[in-house]
Amino acid sequence: MLRRHLLTLSATLLATVWLAGCASPHYLQLSPERTAKVPSVGQGQEVTVLAQDGRDSEVIGNRAGGGMSTAQITVNSHEIIPRLQQEAERAVADMGFTPTRQAADGRPSLTLELASLTYAQGNSDQPLIDEARIEGVLRAIARNDGTTYTGTYTSRRNQEYAIKPDKDTNTRMINDLLSDALNRAFSDRDLGQLLAR
Repeated sequence: MLRRHLLTLSATLLATVWLAGCASPHYLQLSPERTAKVPSVGQGQEVTVLAQDGRDSEVIGNRAGGGMSTAQITVNSHEIIPRLQQEAERAVADMGFTPTRQAADGRPSLTLELASLTYAQGNSDQPLIDEARIEGVLRAIARNDGTTYTGTYTSRRNQEYAIKPDKDTNTRMINDLLSDALNRAFSDRDLGQLLAR
């Protein structure tokens, strides 16, 4: 009798924890970081660097797979864009340029745009296993001497799980995703070569 009572209590506790996890929105504070080496092509020239948000919404998805606002995952522009600005400036400096935020006629420029960031429920083919599909797209626009080069860098990840990811897990997954996109963007030799013209 006592054992049955404990099992029922344990099941109730697990269900409560699971529902509580589903019922709270996640506001993710991200800190993606470029780790790939960049081409060294600059000679100290100033480059105007700007990061911007091109998304339609700060809500990137929903952990429950439906429309419940309590399960929304949000990445606020005022938090992610300064981080992307910092990483873009660091990459430009590592390329051998001098990054600045001031625009000037005739000065090369680089705009790094967060074009999209999505988190969706996937369809795992395994019983009792769910799947999250996340995708991040960065767009880099380099301009120099009347020429424009636009590169689009997409990173995707499918993550299977038995228990819905918590805030820390989602933060880690999306940091890894955007870090990969940053690596792809700043490893693009064409980007640096246009800025170095």
